[in-house]
Amino acid sequence: MRNYLMISILFLGNLVFSQEQKITGTVTDDQSQPLPGVSVAIKDTNKGTVTDFDGNYAINATIGQTLVFTFVGFDSREVEIDNTTINVQMVAGTSLSEVVLVGSRSRSRTVVESAVPVDVLDIQDISTAVPQVNLNQMLNYVAPSFSSNTQTIADGTDHIDPASLRGLGPDQVLVLINGKRRHNSSLINVNGSFGRGSVGTDLNAIPAAAIQRVEVLRDGAAAQYGSDAIAGVINIVLNEEVGELNLNVTSGANFSKNANKQTGGVDGETVNVAASYGIALGEKGGFVNFSGDFDYREPYNRMGEWEGSIFNAYNAIERIGLDNGADISNLSDSQIKQFGQQVSYFDANFKNEISSAANRTELQDLLGMDVTESELDARGQQRSDYNMRVGQSALRGGRFFANLSLPVDDGGTELYSFAGISSRKGEAAGFYRLPNQSRTYTPIYPNGFLPKINSKIKDQSLAVGIRGMVGDWDVDFSNTYGKNKFDYVISNTSNASLEGATATTFDAGGFSFAQNTTNLDISQYYDDVLQGLNLAFGAEHRWEKYEITAGERASYEQYTEDGQVITSADQIPAQDFFGNSRAGGSQVFPGFSPQNEVARERTSVAGYFDVEADFTDKFLLTFASRFENYSDFGSTVNFKLSSRYKLSENVNIRAAANTGFRAPSLHQLNFNSTSTIFNDEGVPVEVGTFSNDSRAAKLLGIPELKEETSQSVSVGVTAEIPDANLSFTVDGYFVAIDDRVVYTGQFRGPGTGTELDQLLSQANATAAAFFANAIDTESKGIDAVITHNAYFGKDTQLKSDLAATFSKTKQVGDIQASPELERAGLVDTYFPEDSRIYLEEAVPRTKLNLSNNLMTGKFNFFLRNVYFGEVTEAISDPARQQVFDGKVITDLSVGFKATQSLTLTLGANNIFDIYPEAAGPAFGNRSSGRFDWSRSAQQFGFSGRFLFARLSINLK
Repeated sequence: MRNYLMISILFLGNLVFSQEQKITGTVTDDQSQPLPGVSVAIKDTNKGTVTDFDGNYAINATIGQTLVFTFVGFDSREVEIDNTTINVQMVAGTSLSEVVLVGSRSRSRTVVESAVPVDVLDIQDISTAVPQVNLNQMLNYVAPSFSSNTQTIADGTDHIDPASLRGLGPDQVLVLINGKRRHNSSLINVNGSFGRGSVGTDLNAIPAAAIQRVEVLRDGAAAQYGSDAIAGVINIVLNEEVGELNLNVTSGANFSKNANKQTGGVDGETVNVAASYGIALGEKGGFVNFSGDFDYREPYNRMGEWEGSIFNAYNAIERIGLDNGADISNLSDSQIKQFGQQVSYFDANFKNEISSAANRTELQDLLGMDVTESELDARGQQRSDYNMRVGQSALRGGRFFANLSLPVDDGGTELYSFAGISSRKGEAAGFYRLPNQSRTYTPIYPNGFLPKINSKIKDQSLAVGIRGMVGDWDVDFSNTYGKNKFDYVISNTSNASLEGATATTFDAGGFSFAQNTTNLDISQYYDDVLQGLNLAFGAEHRWEKYEITAGERASYEQYTEDGQVITSADQIPAQDFFGNSRAGGSQVFPGFSPQNEVARERTSVAGYFDVEADFTDKFLLTFASRFENYSDFGSTVNFKLSSRYKLSENVNIRAAANTGFRAPSLHQLNFNSTSTIFNDEGVPVEVGTFSNDSRAAKLLGIPELKEETSQSVSVGVTAEIPDANLSFTVDGYFVAIDDRVVYTGQFRGPGTGTELDQLLSQANATAAAFFANAIDTESKGIDAVITHNAYFGKDTQLKSDLAATFSKTKQVGDIQASPELERAGLVDTYFPEDSRIYLEEAVPRTKLNLSNNLMTGKFNFFLRNVYFGEVTEAISDPARQQVFDGKVITDLSVGFKATQSLTLTLGANNIFDIYPEAAGPAFGNRSSGRFDWSRSAQQFGFSGRFLFARLSINLK
């Protein structure tokens, strides 16, 4: 009887639990705010519901079944029913199902359905956990195909970081904001850094707080969007949130064993304050969102100790002269002999030789002797007092953006606008000018000096447009204007040729670039043609202007002993005690002269046609063509064909082939200047950059610039495994670029001709460099992205992303030198070996990123490991081309949600204080202790461990 009773109880219990029950709950976002409109479905059935305005739902289901929660912009959730109350928190995600704006003009194309690879990066989500606060560095650590690092001892490039995609040049990636072309920076990189000779876009002029997401199209797209899109497109989608105040205050510093000239401790302190707030406009979904931030960044120094010479014997005599109140700017021979007897460490024989010297020439021969160690003791100094600043520049800046949408009728017509303004002031340093160098006028700087480059960078932009329906067509008409201005003020410096009459601060002039783009875009989607057909066509007019403005006269002129400006090669510059010519212009960065001033404009007009057809549910085919005509070099026509085929519901294969082009920038066509560039041996050279239509270019047979052209193909596969919450994409690519624009080596010495020598003299230079279509290149690689979501219980999620890129760029064919250069034996100067390294091996060709984000209750744990592959020292001598091994950098942060509105985050970038491989003494690239780590081959920088704290406030 007892057994029958037990069986009956079990049967009834099973019957109860197998019956449907009312399951209720609340769905919230990752900020614990209720989410209305979330789809709630019972897995493997047709039953479902949606959440109400308060995020609540109710559905009849059976214990043991699975509920599936989905909502646009959030990762889907699957939860097994084990109770009658199921509360779920959704997490904002960048899944493959998200609709993107680039790569396709179909308004409903998603990442997984796209025929080309597109990464979608949720900046709002990323910025809450990562240590980085500026956009360049965020992308560098989260997007493997993207590379950007802070440069050092590279003039203006210290203040605007060059960035690249797939290892190609900074000027071969097009940047859009809300789908509209962004203007380039006014800076052209001509010093020792990756991207030398190129012009990029200043991504750091855009505050991260203004960005909702970034779409990275990793495929050539010149046929769709025009010039610069050879490597791909970065589209920045601005924030549209309303009724919500977001405030982030981030503070941090380098806590590193190599901080403070490698003595250890703390340096490079930073503070970033960022805010965003949106206001709803009207009752039709209009909005205006305001975002901005303020940056404060202190410099850091990673130079240990200067190991070279500092003082000669004449400097010792100058010290004694100063102690005796003498005018050391004009010491007589008798004074030199007199003070020489007072130098305590000169031995008796040397003092006798000084006393018996018959003339100035004999004194010069005697007093050039290196007395560095003794003189340091006499002055109570250390070698490290003569260090450069090898590391990031100081920075102060503010940025502001606004994003506006205003519906004007019930039919979807919308006025829109976005605008931005930024102002940054930076301070970088150059090579130390030592007392024993002719560049140092010791009566002003007895201990030499460290010249500083102070930048003033202003950026402004404004876009206005209207879009809506005209009949059955979507029409978008817009105008976008942008301008970037870069001015130089050189301080703690001198014009050595002016000697005692020199100032120590100079306005060195600057440059600016402005661009205005007008677009008309028309499209229509036909859902009754084939399985869907999208037609798009449009036109673009672009105006550009590049200007160079001169600095004050003393910032660029070289002077004679009596203060006369040197205008011809037969005039003798002012000289130091040893008869060496004193350099003209402001030390570290000679100013632009009136001869450098330009104000050049050009226009381009373009028309495009784009068709995208779903022939079947499985087969997609797209075709795009674009015609573009430039006022300064002619026309080009480009094409793109791409396709996607669904092997199954969750697996796609895709392929694309396209031609592309990049118009030479106005900067490359017109930039001309004289700069102090230090060669591989650390020897300063005054290099004059001449435009390609100059007389100097004609003497060497260097042709005028023309456009770069490209052909590329890509093949890939995308897949989703819903039951495992796993998705992945793998894409291979090949890009061939013809007539690539490079910055040449330095032409000087025998074989250049007397007329060129005269031109160099007029430019206050000793060598000449140019921009030229010198080479062809090929790039190939593989990109892979794997995303996995794991759920543990109702409020714990682990999101893991593994992304990798393997790329290789190489020069192919011969250097395209002129017969004149071939006859003079200067082909290797036209495209030197160090330029090849900058192009092929100065940034990592392999990069892997594994990110893990664990959200549980009030805590958020973020762990990221990034492998930066090997790079090579950019040096002309093959025997000195050191290869630096790859390294893994680890980021870690912990966030605690103290209240619904307040989150505290603590963490670190490079928590294990990893540095690149040190410069090996056997390679001779340390430059007498200046560079313990390479400044030309950049992997992840050499700042060391960075610890940060962030306070995040969200008010709704």
